[in-house]
Amino acid sequence: MRKTICQTALVLPIAALVFFSCNAQPSEEGSSAKPAAAAEARQRSAPVSWPATDTSLQGIPVYEDFSSIEALFHRDNDTTYVINFWATWCAPCIKEMPYFEQLIEDSKGRKMQVVLISLDFPRQLESKLLPFVAERQLVGHVAALTDGRFNDWIDKVSPEWGGAIPATLIYRAERSEFLGKAVKSMDELQAAVQRVMQ
Repeated sequence: MRKTICQTALVLPIAALVFFSCNAQPSEEGSSAKPAAAAEARQRSAPVSWPATDTSLQGIPVYEDFSSIEALFHRDNDTTYVINFWATWCAPCIKEMPYFEQLIEDSKGRKMQVVLISLDFPRQLESKLLPFVAERQLVGHVAALTDGRFNDWIDKVSPEWGGAIPATLIYRAERSEFLGKAVKSMDELQAAVQRVMQ
């Protein structure tokens, strides 16, 4: 059975309006700016060690093929990886983003990397993704993946993934947990991370 992702809007713009609630309007809560102290702390946290790419957009690596970023899902060390798939046009993604921003802030000095992989449309990287990342000072934690061949790589992230975003894979060496729906609270996200770290 073929899986679909919210980006089926590329092919079926009308059908995408009814799939996975990604067409809902972002809440005001998700768009509020963070206090200066929190923003400074995020800026000082360790950036992600991204695989090499020929394309970068003002510090954001852009990958046109999943195979270029696949190594992020197979690192065998004592670091915990929290990899979130999202897009600026996906309201549930934006609503949960503050929890990942808080996790970035909390991960400073810990063996943890928070990786935010944007599935924004290529034509919206400059107009939507860049302003979003700049406002939230997420440079170093965000990459854009423009590979639209979702059925070729969704199972490589997790066989549990049905294709909807937001989706999050948390792993450390051989232990992993997949969250196939939006995170509802910081406690929920921290509990999932702790289960993988045990």
